[in-house]
Amino acid sequence: MARVDSAKRAIEQAGGFASAKKNIVLQFEGRERTEAGILGLIRTDLSEKGVKDEEIEVVDIYIKPEEETAFYVVNKSIEGQVRI
Repeated sequence: MARVDSAKRAIEQAGGFASAKKNIVLQFEGRERTEAGILGLIRTDLSEKGVKDEEIEVVDIYIKPEEETAFYVVNKSIEGQVRI
């Protein structure tokens, strides 16, 4: 346990890519979509399907700009898509 805590502290102190704040922006055909915007659309879609936040463990997202769509799979069983 002590080694794990030491390793975590070392990573936090060192900073770097793992701890850096990240901002993802998808640009296509003169438009921009942010990571937060796409995640918000997916969250709204899931809510409309009756999926509660606490039920969500894993979200896989596949973005197809040419179709203006983000496809998602939640918990390896709930599928959906949103227009971006």
